[in-house]
Amino acid sequence: MSGVSNEPVLTLIDPEPLFLVDIWLDAVVRANPFSKARKPSIRLWIDFGSGIGKHKSSAQIINHCTPETLAGQRGVDVVDLPPRQTGPARSEVLAIGVHDAEGAVVLLKPEGKAPNSARVP
Repeated sequence: MSGVSNEPVLTLIDPEPLFLVDIWLDAVVRANPFSKARKPSIRLWIDFGSGIGKHKSSAQIINHCTPETLAGQRGVDVVDLPPRQTGPARSEVLAIGVHDAEGAVVLLKPEGKAPNSARVP
């Protein structure tokens, strides 16, 4: 993926804009292959609990996940970005991941017993 680097950024920034990002824990309730995407992806149906409800997203995570292994998994998402059209599908939230050594996306997954409706402080 062009423009992606695993080198640390050494410039210090003001943390205040980061505190404005609304990040929540989720539970994947359903996942399907997204065959109509330009790049191989998985379509996600995500539940954030009663406060935010259920939303859809897609992610290029096929190197480390299958739809079958994602159902019931927990993740971390940005919920306050505008929806993004990805081919014929609309992503309502942004699933957060990191790139592995080969550049494939690995989803971030919470540990512990925090509820799906938990906001990342």
